[in-house]
Amino acid sequence: MDADVVRAVNELTSRWARALPAENTVVAGLGLWPLLALLATGADEPGRSELAAAAGVDPSTGATDAVRLIEAIEESADLHAALGVWVDEQLKLAETFDSVMPAPLVGMLTGNAAVDKPKLDAWAAEHTDDLIREMPADLDGGVDLLLASAILLRTRWVHPFAEQIRRVPDGPWAGSWHWLDRADTDLDSVRRYDHPSAAWLTVVTVAGDADVDVLLGIGQPETPNADVLAGLLDAAADPTGGVPGSALIERGDAGWDAAPGVRIGRTTAARPDVKLSVPSFSIDVEHDLLQSRELFGLTAVSSNPGARGHFSALSPTPLRIDQAKQRVLARFFATGFEAAAVTAMAMTRAAMVTRQQRRLEVTFDRPFAFVAVLRDSRLPIVAGRVEMPTEPGA
Repeated sequence: MDADVVRAVNELTSRWARALPAENTVVAGLGLWPLLALLATGADEPGRSELAAAAGVDPSTGATDAVRLIEAIEESADLHAALGVWVDEQLKLAETFDSVMPAPLVGMLTGNAAVDKPKLDAWAAEHTDDLIREMPADLDGGVDLLLASAILLRTRWVHPFAEQIRRVPDGPWAGSWHWLDRADTDLDSVRRYDHPSAAWLTVVTVAGDADVDVLLGIGQPETPNADVLAGLLDAAADPTGGVPGSALIERGDAGWDAAPGVRIGRTTAARPDVKLSVPSFSIDVEHDLLQSRELFGLTAVSSNPGARGHFSALSPTPLRIDQAKQRVLARFFATGFEAAAVTAMAMTRAAMVTRQQRRLEVTFDRPFAFVAVLRDSRLPIVAGRVEMPTEPGA
């Protein structure tokens, strides 16, 4: 897989993570990135540069990079991805359309939401194995062109967890929760990182049984969660960095706080191990990407462009991005992890902006005079003045 593309997806995800509210949430930068790359290739300036900067791509190769990324993902045992493009059958396409949107991706829209919605929902369900059953787009207002991506991840843990109900006595999580515990002899699945914004950061790798792992990160109590997530993304790009657990356990005695969330304890096992305790979780959210349009390079292409439009490489009809949404869910449970995301960008015809000319605006709002004349001779017929309006309003 192209290292530059991986870096670009990571950077997009990190920027997005920093902008997230302080609540349970999940995003799929991987689902958004191919759409931004495709749009960058098909957009006109200034949207072309904005989209390319947000995706971290050369706009001339963005569409190719997007398709190659999806193809590379399909080589994974645990991960599936798909791209789709749907065009209203009445929309006239540019001669360059196929060079931006590969023909195998393209389907048709009838313009009838009752017909089109079930088809798009079925696509979302098929490519997420029914985890997401609806395309996150509103078709009732009319859609001329729709781009979508789907991501599905399913992995099983090499070492499953035991399930229990655990009570947290105090703090923000005070209460009883569904909890997962396990012991693992891989000390280096735990690493402590120094991070500019997160200070000390603990990262635990939970290995899947094929080609996907899940990383868990915890910072010091005073570290904002946005910084912890950003630090975790940096750590994911540097899996051999930081201080490994085998070094931490050699440096400290029992009771020592070796890293955030990590204490040196004792075990009766035959060799040192890692005891991992974590709550199970399930998060399901929908993001309106246009609420952060600057972050994703969507400012120009979602504005009203007038007669020219933002995507002349796709259609001579002026188009703009009218909707940009992502539905995403993630579940961490005793035997594995699953996640799915569907991201959709809908284009509509932009309102035509007519050129406005100057005008003179004259208002008779005080006493005035009048005269009637024959046109050719200019003979006055009647003349008078109005000191006060004579017809009251209803």
